[in-house]
Amino acid sequence: MKLTARGHYSVKALLDLSLQPGFGPTSVKSIAKRQELPAPYLEKLLIEMRRAGLVQSVRGSQGGYKLAREPAQISLGQILEAVGETIEPLRRHSADACLAEDWVTFSLWKQLHKKLVLALYSISLEDLYYDARSWQAALGEETSFII
Repeated sequence: MKLTARGHYSVKALLDLSLQPGFGPTSVKSIAKRQELPAPYLEKLLIEMRRAGLVQSVRGSQGGYKLAREPAQISLGQILEAVGETIEPLRRHSADACLAEDWVTFSLWKQLHKKLVLALYSISLEDLYYDARSWQAALGEETSFII
């Protein structure tokens, strides 16, 4: 699995939303500026995440996007799935196409894939938030939140 810009930007945006006081709404422009992301592309990703039920859009002068639920209830797997990231490392291979000597490799990747899926769906936005804060503190950095 390779995390593309799509997945990376999506995680950064939702982490940014998790930092808003009371998880209130913030504009795409504000998120884009803080996280150094292209606003038009970010808007498209947020629309996809809204369709998946991860964020809500709020209209009005104080509107924007906000998390649809608590950060502990949003997993990394859900975020990646919402924006079409694939976690399938075996797309080119099938059990029928494997030669006998490749079976061990195929089985290994199949087991690793299962573990990866479990891990992605067990890591929450809240976990990522605390991991990033700890990492920044260990480096002696101010805990601004650009990842």
